[in-house]
Amino acid sequence: MFAVIKTGGRQYRVVPDDVLEIGKIAGDVGTIVQLGEVLVLGGDTPLLGTPTVAGASVAAEVLQHKRGPRVIAFKKRRRKNSRRKRGYRDELDAPKAVKKKAAAKRPAAKTAAAKPRAKAETAKAAAKKTATKKPSAKSDKK
Repeated sequence: MFAVIKTGGRQYRVVPDDVLEIGKIAGDVGTIVQLGEVLVLGGDTPLLGTPTVAGASVAAEVLQHKRGPRVIAFKKRRRKNSRRKRGYRDELDAPKAVKKKAAAKRPAAKTAAAKPRAKAETAKAAAKKTATKKPSAKSDKK
């Protein structure tokens, strides 16, 4: 099961126990905040909002407050002795999606950890390829 939420002018796809960085929201570290603008509730039978799903919300725990990477806006007009340098860093939060409340009751979706397995399998396959590499034809001719 997943949800698409809107906060800070951006949309995010979240699943339970998902950690993401979003724009600063009100709340201290460790508090649980409700994100009410749920656009889509996904699963076996997805619910699409018009524009939001009625009665649905996502609860998230604020893990930390931090600042984003430095962004520099530098403007120069050549041969005019004109330069402007401005910079800023976004204020970010790292909340963890805790649970979802849905308007309609639906069966719980099975969560499978397919991505970590796929990465492990590809690492094993890469190791197998390097281990079974045949010597080049030039070295056999010697």
